[in-house]
Amino acid sequence: MADELGAHVSAEGGVQNCPSRATEIGAKCIQLFTKQAQRWHEPTLARDTIDHFLSERESHELDFVGAHDSYLINLSSPNANSWEKSKQSFQAELERSTSLELDFVVTHPGNATGISAKSPDNNQRRTDLKDIQVEMDQIQKMMDEGLDDSAESQLKLEKQSLDRKRRALLEQGEDLQKGLELNALGITRALEAVEPGTKVLLELTAGSGTSVGGTFEHLARIRELIPSDLKERVGFCFDTCHGYSAGYDLVEDYEGVWDQFDSVLGIDNLGLIHMNDSQHPFLSHKDRHQNIGDGFIGEEPFRKIMMDPRLSGVPKILETPKGNDPVASDLHNLSLLRSFRS
Repeated sequence: MADELGAHVSAEGGVQNCPSRATEIGAKCIQLFTKQAQRWHEPTLARDTIDHFLSERESHELDFVGAHDSYLINLSSPNANSWEKSKQSFQAELERSTSLELDFVVTHPGNATGISAKSPDNNQRRTDLKDIQVEMDQIQKMMDEGLDDSAESQLKLEKQSLDRKRRALLEQGEDLQKGLELNALGITRALEAVEPGTKVLLELTAGSGTSVGGTFEHLARIRELIPSDLKERVGFCFDTCHGYSAGYDLVEDYEGVWDQFDSVLGIDNLGLIHMNDSQHPFLSHKDRHQNIGDGFIGEEPFRKIMMDPRLSGVPKILETPKGNDPVASDLHNLSLLRSFRS
């Protein structure tokens, strides 16, 4: 069986250098950027660069290779200029990924910013959301002080209840639904323009603010809106840090999380798992990755993932902090994950 474990590696010096970096960390599976993630400039890959990359991939016998798109892309933006720029950037990313014969390209669904519009309804919703966040922060502060199990469980239930109210407020009106529709449209246009080959993976987000993609239902709706003849080219990426921060409790309800994933999205549509611990507690809606076992998720859920037959063969990519020595950091996290199989 292919070793599906790997990490996001640097493309410094060109994408053709990435396969050798996979070998440095003993991986057969990597994720990379095909361009600088914080810039709009869209480079065109020269034919010799593409050929060099393909030769290196074959030489290093990599099983899975994919890309993550630019962090600037927002296909859920209600601003026409921003959306058009994002659509063009995503299409260019898909074109580069396809030319490199990559297996997947991961994309964040983006942000539906309409809730910030100055209207009486939105102003009230914004006030209500702030009040709920204050209550959630107060509850988390009490939990951080250390309580007995019974009291902590009760506070956790209260926090989950408040978060459901928060989600309901965010999904009122047309902001979010329009964002989902715009996202699906942007992906559809890119898929129509680019030959099949590289699969698009919608990544679950931490669900902060007005971000789109913080629930399984959001991701399902985006894929549902994509035409049937293109739908098979779209799957999902589950990020463990994002999921835990968004409210999917891998620690206390591991089986429930995957049962819900299968029910809403279909486990067969899972194309990638980002393996990241979290610097912040459950339901924080904060996207801050941590090394495996050093965060609030802890080792046990990752042990379960590594032993879960439903997830066997699904690529699993580290996006953990690199520190001063990226190779040593990746080697440590990968070694720990592999040890969970024994």
